[in-house]
Amino acid sequence: MRRVPVLPTLLVLAAVAVMLALGVWQLRRLHEKEALMARYAAANADTRPVSWSGRGVGQHLLYRRARLRCAAVEERSGIAGRNAAGQPGIAQTARCALAGGGTALVVLGWSLDPLAKVDWRGGPVTGVIAPGPRLVADPPLAGLEANALPDPAEIPNNHLSYAIQWFLFAATAVVVYVLALRRRG
Repeated sequence: MRRVPVLPTLLVLAAVAVMLALGVWQLRRLHEKEALMARYAAANADTRPVSWSGRGVGQHLLYRRARLRCAAVEERSGIAGRNAAGQPGIAQTARCALAGGGTALVVLGWSLDPLAKVDWRGGPVTGVIAPGPRLVADPPLAGLEANALPDPAEIPNNHLSYAIQWFLFAATAVVVYVLALRRRG
């Protein structure tokens, strides 16, 4: 029987250790993500609106109902979006200047037409804070259809499957290395 080569064995063991550490890290991220999603779900259930300040909103306010006053529309555009029925189309947006300073991106509503004429010059807006951050108007403005409201349940949480992948990679590396050693011997 031949001796086990030291350097290749150390390299394989180091790679396996890294893969196992990545799997454990993904398990920790799984629990962090579950806590984050629970916090977002609680925020989404809270119906008391918060005010959008000139400094914007922090991550802790995502999925909360909010209100702001758009003093002036600085820019209009559209982004890919879905309506309340899930149909794809264009979410019509406006970059609003706020009376106290700062700006906010407001999703006014949904249209199937990317070149829809939207005549909205500002005013009060209520809605739900989506990542970005942006305020998805609810009810929609300027005669547009309702957008799909942001839902924290749509956030993917793939960390368990990633952890399993890293553990399988580590196990595969060990099996392949053991088979290579047997074949060598």
